[in-house]
Amino acid sequence: MYGLVVGVASLSALTDIYGHGTPCNKDLFYSTLSGTHFNLADCVDRAEHARKRKVLSTAYALKNLESWEHKITDKVAMMIKQFDRRCTNPLKPGERPCPADLTVDYRAWTNFFTMDAIADIGLSEHLGFIVAGSDDIVGEKLNGDTYTTSYRECLHATLDAQSHLIWAYDWYKPLSKLSAMLSSQYSRWFKLAGNWDGVVYHRATKRLVRYQKGEKLDDFFQALMEDKNGKPNNLPWGEIVAEMSVMLNAGSASTAIAINNTMYLLLKHPSALATLRAELSTVLTDHDEVVAYDQVKHLPYLRACLDESMRILPPTTFGLPRRTPAEGHSINGDYIAGDTSVSISAYVAHRDEAVFIDPECFIPERWLGEQGKELQQYFIAFSAGSRGCIGRNISYLEQVILLATMLHRYEFALPHPEWVPELREHFNLVPGPLPVKVWRRENYDA
Repeated sequence: MYGLVVGVASLSALTDIYGHGTPCNKDLFYSTLSGTHFNLADCVDRAEHARKRKVLSTAYALKNLESWEHKITDKVAMMIKQFDRRCTNPLKPGERPCPADLTVDYRAWTNFFTMDAIADIGLSEHLGFIVAGSDDIVGEKLNGDTYTTSYRECLHATLDAQSHLIWAYDWYKPLSKLSAMLSSQYSRWFKLAGNWDGVVYHRATKRLVRYQKGEKLDDFFQALMEDKNGKPNNLPWGEIVAEMSVMLNAGSASTAIAINNTMYLLLKHPSALATLRAELSTVLTDHDEVVAYDQVKHLPYLRACLDESMRILPPTTFGLPRRTPAEGHSINGDYIAGDTSVSISAYVAHRDEAVFIDPECFIPERWLGEQGKELQQYFIAFSAGSRGCIGRNISYLEQVILLATMLHRYEFALPHPEWVPELREHFNLVPGPLPVKVWRRENYDA
């Protein structure tokens, strides 16, 4: 009998744990946190996961996502209007922004962006967060009563509560009830978690009404209801709501974190920022406002900056747990007994000095050329293998368009050169506010 075992293995263990064909399955972690119906992320059964992925794979394919580019670019246009209103006078060389000039919390605004974008892509719903500058949203109880709550606060509270208690799988549910009774903090978290369920339920039921009225809308909800030939999928309503929940959760949170972190790291590394802007200037003009995906999707340094940001600060930092088969499994040449939870943290894996030279340094150039192609096998910001994140294409699509547009149109400055953000970990590594001064770039006449 073994207690807690912590092992350190080389990155070759990635394939053994997460790769295509691995006998390791998703851990009890996922089924413990699931609701009445599994979604694509928490589904443990392989056959069921394959069925779900088949239903959604066409919708998540890059070619199909590019046809939804307008659902992203119109949100970027809204961001431009808000940022233009908050522009200040240019910062003089050597000066620090005064507090009154830190008019933008880049973290909050980019989260408004991803929440608005995924709601449109998934449900053809316009939440209006960017226009309002607020994430207040309506939720609905099962009895039909409605309430107003904060999208981000509900989502973060859910993850906070779960991440503290989940690791004792057999005790998770009783611990949750006990914690809510004895702790005002946990009581608040679980109340907000219930609010999140109502937010998702309200969105899904509103979209169902539109579907039942005969609206044929091009979104993920439609893909859940019918296949590409219009044949009904006949999925249980609980399964559809579960898929909407994980889409609105993962589809907004992790991408917003990545967008925020990339801006922060570029502002901390002016030479990399200058290199990226020089690359953007080869395909964009002063008259380009919202950048088109076709203009920038093949720019190598732009993609390198995104990947390097997610290497240093992966949005999901904890090791996604897998379980070895009953007969055991060889991982990195070592036999691991059956029914054992195994995982690799992206935060740790991305700092392996044997793979990533100067791992604590922001070096986008490492992802260029043949060297960059070789490193991709060790990049697990989106996990890996058949259970890897199905939404990575949409994440890159949003990141590329927004970052290119923002950097082409504006200058940004942190409060001071030594400034660092607050970071808080639950399942994700969540950054705090990113206050910046913003002003229009010179020679930009759009």
